[in-house]
Amino acid sequence: MTNDPFDLARSAADYIAEKTGVERHDTALVLGSGWGGAAGLIGETTASVDASDIPGFSAPAVVGHVGTIRSVLTPTGKRALVLGARTHFYEGKGVRAVVHGVRTAAATGAKTLVLTNGCGGLQERWTPGTPVLISDHINLTATSPLEGATFVDLTDLYSARIRKIALEVDPTLDSGVYAQFTGPHYETPAEVQYAKRIGADLVGMSTALEAIAARHAGMEVFGLSLVTNLAAGISPVPLSHAEVLEAGQAAGPRISRLLADIVAKL
Repeated sequence: MTNDPFDLARSAADYIAEKTGVERHDTALVLGSGWGGAAGLIGETTASVDASDIPGFSAPAVVGHVGTIRSVLTPTGKRALVLGARTHFYEGKGVRAVVHGVRTAAATGAKTLVLTNGCGGLQERWTPGTPVLISDHINLTATSPLEGATFVDLTDLYSARIRKIALEVDPTLDSGVYAQFTGPHYETPAEVQYAKRIGADLVGMSTALEAIAARHAGMEVFGLSLVTNLAAGISPVPLSHAEVLEAGQAAGPRISRLLADIVAKL
């Protein structure tokens, strides 16, 4: 197996093209906790590939995450690549593994990347089940997917154009800054207050590293969070993964429809 992450991404893209019969995809979506139902609403799934068979991918390590890559034909004739297999930084496989899906999507030709997640909310008005547009992020992982002297401007990382489209679909959507912690433990109340003081509105364990890799690959990035719980110290009850799954399932149909309607306009 090659040691170059971009060669590995190209091999994965070639495998996906062979197994799906689709040479190029236009858009890629990473569907996090609560967002899985969107795949069926975006269009017709014409092929599904087990992620663990694709070079560089592995089966998801988290309950509630799907381990397949799907090629979806939208009503407008575009091709969407739905990445159900997300590697999290806390799995200890290295940052290359975390962003391999994004780099593979870019290698399939995708010019737009939609990143979704389930996260903790720092604003009390965001009850569990609230979708929030990501306007910017704070990377608290102390690492980067970029290696060597690779300097990439992140000024407008999260597409203002697509956020405008999202607001046309649902004008009630709020925006916020997402802070990625390493996990897998949830943040302490002190860490949540720290994140709030440095400008975060949302806290989670994904997305930022993927967004950086996508920008490096020349993709337009759109981020959408589902607030599955109020963060530690803001929530009156202890945090649990079961709570995250429950909130995602409850909001699933509504947010999936929202995301599908946004994708239809891209």
